[in-house]
Amino acid sequence: MEPLPGERFDIDWGHFGALLYNGTPRKLYAFCLVECHSRKMYLEFTHSQSFETFVRCHIHAFQTLGGCARELWFDNLATAVAEHEGSLVRFNPRFLAFARECGFIPRACHVAAAWEKGKVERAIGYVRQNFWPLRSFADLSDVNSQARRWLQEVANRRKHRETGQVPDERFQPEALRPLPLLTPDYRDNAEALVHKDLRLTFDGNRYCVPPRYVGHKLTVKADSSSVTIYDQTHEIASYARCWERGQTFGAERFQKELYAQMAAAQRSAAQQRLVQLLGPVAESYLREIAHTDRSLARQVRELLELIRGYGPEPVTAAMQKAHAARAFGADYIANILRQQQTRRDVQPPVRLRLTELNELATDPLSLAEYDAFILQSRKESHDLASPETESTQPDDDEPATRSDGSRRGE
Repeated sequence: MEPLPGERFDIDWGHFGALLYNGTPRKLYAFCLVECHSRKMYLEFTHSQSFETFVRCHIHAFQTLGGCARELWFDNLATAVAEHEGSLVRFNPRFLAFARECGFIPRACHVAAAWEKGKVERAIGYVRQNFWPLRSFADLSDVNSQARRWLQEVANRRKHRETGQVPDERFQPEALRPLPLLTPDYRDNAEALVHKDLRLTFDGNRYCVPPRYVGHKLTVKADSSSVTIYDQTHEIASYARCWERGQTFGAERFQKELYAQMAAAQRSAAQQRLVQLLGPVAESYLREIAHTDRSLARQVRELLELIRGYGPEPVTAAMQKAHAARAFGADYIANILRQQQTRRDVQPPVRLRLTELNELATDPLSLAEYDAFILQSRKESHDLASPETESTQPDDDEPATRSDGSRRGE
């Protein structure tokens, strides 16, 4: 039987042992699809045969070939066929929905009649004999990378024994049906509870999320390359897919946020409100007030009253000035605010009696030199000051007291 171009795809799985990830084995499967007219092949290796993986492989094959055939033939895979009795077939409802989205007709082979899709059966054997031997692989990505290169250079470039033509040259992509404009999302889907250590478990590994999601159930969606965590439709975090087990990811990523929440939990509600209104300067200022003998609760209450009276921005500016001057207390900030808010009247110049003096103009002089001179003399006098006390006896040149004079006269 030779189907027409774009009429039929044959699909099957093959089992290829396992890959080791630091001693952790993961079973390895090969999804194989053959365009029956040209014998052009699509090959993808996976670590799962789940429904989501099965459908994703179909989508990748359709995208690579540029469309979808009219009919897709399978054996009795549980992901595609729910029940098969004689010639009666009941397909998996989820797979029927996928077939409706992509516009193909699913067909199931009779039980124990693998020859009905013999083209893909021979393709799996060809992969075992030509691609698999004498190769080594680091991980799943490496397997698929080598498989794509083998398809491009060998499998789809050889002259096929039955058709006598090269599959790439015989293939007619224009005969395939177009794909839907929106690619359906068929990633692995699971719900996971976030524990107190910020971790949720998926596929044997632990993934961290922000602290605010502790105790919540989140949605995890994964494919062969990534693991993405959602809160309903909102994406929270995304990680590269790891096929090892017992690994933890993202602990350092949310460490700073956790520490910030722990510090906030140590503050009272009034302190928290003060920090929210004034910013980090308030937290530093309160820490300095705590080192004094002032009542911290009273200081916080008075600062909140200043905010209600003057507003957050003026209080923030006054707090910065007080902090720079090492003046810690709500009364200092209130004094700065009163000085800034008090209106200062401009005093008129002094008028002298002599009009000539009022009209006298002088050159402006700087008193900085005089200030420096005075400060220097004060410093020198302080350094030279003697610790001895001054004598209370009068000098010889001083005149005698009245009592001495009267005695001399006598």
